[in-house]
Amino acid sequence: MRSWKIAAVGTAAVALATVAGLALFSGTGQAATAALGSNWYASAPYVMPEDNSPPDVAAVMDATGQKAFQLAFILDSGGCTPSWGGTSPISSDTAAGALINTVRSKGGDVSVSIGGYGGTKLGQNCGSPAATAAAYQQVISKYSLHAIDFDLEEPEYENDAAVNNELGAAQILQRNNSGLYVSVTMPGTTSGAGYFGTLLLDKSKTLGFTPDNFSIMPFDGGFNGATDQINALESFHGLLESHLGWSSATAYAHEGASLMNGRSDTGEFFRQADFQSVLNYATSHGLARFTFWAVNRDRQCSPPDNNGQTSGVCSSVTQNSWDFTKYSATFAGATPPTSGPSSSPTAPPPPTSAPPGGGCSAAAWSATTTYNGGAVVSYGSHQWTAKWWSYGDIPGGPAGVWADNGAC
Repeated sequence: MRSWKIAAVGTAAVALATVAGLALFSGTGQAATAALGSNWYASAPYVMPEDNSPPDVAAVMDATGQKAFQLAFILDSGGCTPSWGGTSPISSDTAAGALINTVRSKGGDVSVSIGGYGGTKLGQNCGSPAATAAAYQQVISKYSLHAIDFDLEEPEYENDAAVNNELGAAQILQRNNSGLYVSVTMPGTTSGAGYFGTLLLDKSKTLGFTPDNFSIMPFDGGFNGATDQINALESFHGLLESHLGWSSATAYAHEGASLMNGRSDTGEFFRQADFQSVLNYATSHGLARFTFWAVNRDRQCSPPDNNGQTSGVCSSVTQNSWDFTKYSATFAGATPPTSGPSSSPTAPPPPTSAPPGGGCSAAAWSATTTYNGGAVVSYGSHQWTAKWWSYGDIPGGPAGVWADNGAC
């Protein structure tokens, strides 16, 4: 499971230049910004703003096209007090605020993640859903947030009262903050989610709480690459159907994948090809979220394999900087810049003889074009409309992305 401060290298100062038109962090509140589309919050990869050698997010945005990041983690520093990592109260924070302003100055935005693996969670100490929500509301108000992630892991994951506080708080925040994007992240197993994951789903149903997505982390549990991860996501899809009473389409539309790039905590390996395979699955099935832990690790170690160790500041696999972040940007619908043979997600090869568009008025489908839901193309003398985001999925193919509007 994701460690909230694996191989931490200490708090790092984040440089911040004055940006015209955007107030700098003042310690009293965060400059407001317009919300991005939910596709960006759904793609936001995790960043630790105060530990694990925080990356230059401006450079990451320029290199990848990514516009949103998931800042981690809010914990309790005592007495139901929200803080970064359990040590830096948000009331006196400057580092996270500086990073947020940098992202927003470039047209992006952030979500904030609570919990993670280890540490003391607010749900454990705040005493009630209302008190827990009040603590998180401080974070939302402080940073003018449009999105928040509940990363429910140990030690509260097996604590029914704590999980009740967290899910109840999420529901209250969802009601009190119009348009707030809420994701719930939990450990994954090769069978989707374990016993406590099913209890979490059952509790959500009892509360009548539906987040934008439930995401599993298919790593640190005996996974061997993308095939195992996709199988786990399919199993989790079944759990969403059976425990929440959802149709298959509704389950996919509320399901997410939260991956780990490179070498996992337990020594599994997830390379660029694995990310591409899971991305293809996520887009072809209409999953609601595709993210990973973490941008701090999205760079090559020295030596590249890190001598068989897992690091919080590099991936332990051969890569170009920010290779894995480009998959998140692609999920959001962006076309990442290219900077090398392994630095950009690639589409499946186009068919060797694509049927012509015939007399259709819509532009011909292209295997190298990114399409958003609602896009109209021609292919095989038929007109087609995209049901959701698509890249490289052939109209009429097994992915089911395109609705056939009939012959032109």
